[in-house]
Amino acid sequence: MTTENKKHAVSRRNFVKGTFAGAVAGAGLLGGASMYGCAPKGEEGSTGAAAEETIAWSQCNVNCGGNCVFQWHSKDGKVVYMESDNTGDINLQARACLRGRSMRRWLNSPDRLLYPMKRVGKRGEGKFEQISWDEAIQTIADKLKYTIDTYGNDAIYVNYATGMYSATGNPSSRLLNLLGGYLKRSYDYSTNMLSAALPFLYGDDCGPYDDVYASSMTEAEANSDLVVMFGNSPAETRMGGANIVWDFARVREAVQGRGGKIVNIDYRMNESASGHPEEWLPIRPGTDAALASAIAHELIANDQVDKEFLDTYCVGYDEDTMPESAKGQNKSYKDYIMGTGYDMVEKTPEWAAEITQIPADTIRSLAADLASAEAPFVVQGWGPQRHTNGEDTCRAICMIPILLGKIGLPGTNTGQREAEPSVALVGGLPSGKNPVEACIPCYEWVNAVDHGKEMTATNAGVTGVEKLNNDIKFLWNYAGNCLTNQHGDINYTHEVLSDESKCEFILVWDTVMTDSAKYADILLPDAMRSEQLNMKTNGYTEWYTGVVVGGPAQDAPGECRTSYDVMADIADKFGVKDQFTEGKTQEDWIRELYEAGAEKDSEMPSWDEIVKQGVYKRELPTAIGLKDFRDDPEANPLATPSGKIEIYSERLADIAATWELEEGETINPIPVFTPGFQGYGSVNDEYPLYCTGFHHKSRTHSSFGFIPELEQVARQQLWINPADAESRGIVSGDMLSVKSPAGEIRIEAKVTSRIVPGTVGIPQGAWHKADMFGDKVDEGGCVNTLTTYKPTPLAKGNGNAHSMIVQVAKA
Repeated sequence: MTTENKKHAVSRRNFVKGTFAGAVAGAGLLGGASMYGCAPKGEEGSTGAAAEETIAWSQCNVNCGGNCVFQWHSKDGKVVYMESDNTGDINLQARACLRGRSMRRWLNSPDRLLYPMKRVGKRGEGKFEQISWDEAIQTIADKLKYTIDTYGNDAIYVNYATGMYSATGNPSSRLLNLLGGYLKRSYDYSTNMLSAALPFLYGDDCGPYDDVYASSMTEAEANSDLVVMFGNSPAETRMGGANIVWDFARVREAVQGRGGKIVNIDYRMNESASGHPEEWLPIRPGTDAALASAIAHELIANDQVDKEFLDTYCVGYDEDTMPESAKGQNKSYKDYIMGTGYDMVEKTPEWAAEITQIPADTIRSLAADLASAEAPFVVQGWGPQRHTNGEDTCRAICMIPILLGKIGLPGTNTGQREAEPSVALVGGLPSGKNPVEACIPCYEWVNAVDHGKEMTATNAGVTGVEKLNNDIKFLWNYAGNCLTNQHGDINYTHEVLSDESKCEFILVWDTVMTDSAKYADILLPDAMRSEQLNMKTNGYTEWYTGVVVGGPAQDAPGECRTSYDVMADIADKFGVKDQFTEGKTQEDWIRELYEAGAEKDSEMPSWDEIVKQGVYKRELPTAIGLKDFRDDPEANPLATPSGKIEIYSERLADIAATWELEEGETINPIPVFTPGFQGYGSVNDEYPLYCTGFHHKSRTHSSFGFIPELEQVARQQLWINPADAESRGIVSGDMLSVKSPAGEIRIEAKVTSRIVPGTVGIPQGAWHKADMFGDKVDEGGCVNTLTTYKPTPLAKGNGNAHSMIVQVAKA
């Protein structure tokens, strides 16, 4: 295996196997001056000072999707600074963004949790006292045993959390499965509505992290002449060199160089469109499906749809391919669009203009561009589906390439988000089988705490069983801030969690005192990945696959311990430690998992080589979504009942007829525009503005949200259009009061024409700061203080993350 740094010019997709820096680091010592010219000088004639510096490889393990590569430089067992990836050609480096480069401030923060603690105040008050590890472990074991004996294993729930990714990062499932299991969860907060809805269109094995169903961004770079992006801003959501933002910059250059164009559809001029105002198509939030429907109208009215493709590959476009159960009833997608369907409204550009705030002529122009493009690349981010009408929206956007028949071809996409690699060089710690059959949508956990026994398959999306036998009594939360901060309707959630007669015990593991950690009964201090041997593959990026092995860069502070060792101790209280560890340390598992991957992949380095060099990368081929299906639909059918793209879904029609829906809720067998709860048309005199969240450059969700330097660089500000600000006497820098039906926050104003009139935008992930036993007014500007907890009709998901109505005034 070579470790020479390639010097010749190569493209981003070229092969990278080794590194000069990695080879030097493998010796365990690095003379800083020899490479960087910045090491402190020792005594004259002495090289001892430089020889003390060591390097440990690691990654940014929080959930932006990048997993960018770190090099920790340490002296005397303490990290002193970090570099990012400098291996191979500069175009192939998985370099961290600026927030990732601030990880040392997290690692060595004075706010680190250092000792096990137990709650001494009210839940949510944040008052704790230090206890020993023995007491903490015994208390957890006792509460687990009590819960299992009194209620059953399905009263235990592991909450959704993404604050730590690594091969052995969270052994919770492995431990709990040995104890009889726990209540399972489905979907995730990022893609809840999309994950629930798109399988009805593209098949049950269609997922948001599968490159079989979506195309690589670099496929657009190579072959597209038009890129249309719905709510997708890689410059904010996919930052860093190991992520899509790098490729998007190349896409713009290539597409425009061929005479093509980029269209960025968003309610604000996001960072991906910043500096390129000609790319921004402003839209009212939550109305993307109305725009897609009007585009469909133009394509149909002008005979620009690919009827042969629709007849061959699809079900339900028009009467010709409707299933027998729906024939002759004007239920086809074409009927809906052309005004002969059940709502009898023609989806013209004029109809959509009033809803979307996009002029009718602009909609016609976009439809014409799509129809004339040889290889249109239609792609949606995860923002449009994170509305209360998100299940319909994500399918409606996908209808554009379906109608054009531009799927499975070079330079095209399926309407989903850009592809992510399905190639994983190493696996994770085996979790075993969960004996509990019951499963709830991840956003429904608050309802399951409050009234779990009332939740069924038809009123709450429960799967595996017809109804839940128990309320959640034991909440297990590892490395996550979704108990409150990143969950909907913080004020309501607080009321549920602070009632100790409902959830009887809450266990939280973390590195700092998050808002969610304040609700712990036992709070444990976690060792960070850089304080232990760790291993992780690449993240969402589609241009390479790889693996990083390294650490520890420094000793964990205080009494912080690895989660693996703590769970082994809990397992010991139940007599299952041998089954949990199988006689292996965490380090043993990491080596075993790596060597199992290397045995299946002859190109990977040996264990000794990866330990020396730290990082291994290699290119992946581009992906074209549904190419195999397009090439031979009979040999490669989709996992739908028909084996085809189901524009009309009989399964959804059956769900709509049998589920218990609240007034105003709908589930639709075809992709339609519905306003949704607190969506279009819901503003009133008390709450006259639409409000939505967006990802912020200074945070990954709420991770990094406590680091003051990042807060200063990218302040927490509400975006408001000058027209809305002027009528309220607001100027940039004013402190604002923002009220919704759910709560109130304080936040600084940013008056800007980069957001549509009638809508305000708030960066999500800011840390909640409120007196929850007083006025509950949040001084931290956390958008989830304003969201109303109301799971969506089909996915039972977090659609209110971007669907809010508010009033804004000077505080």
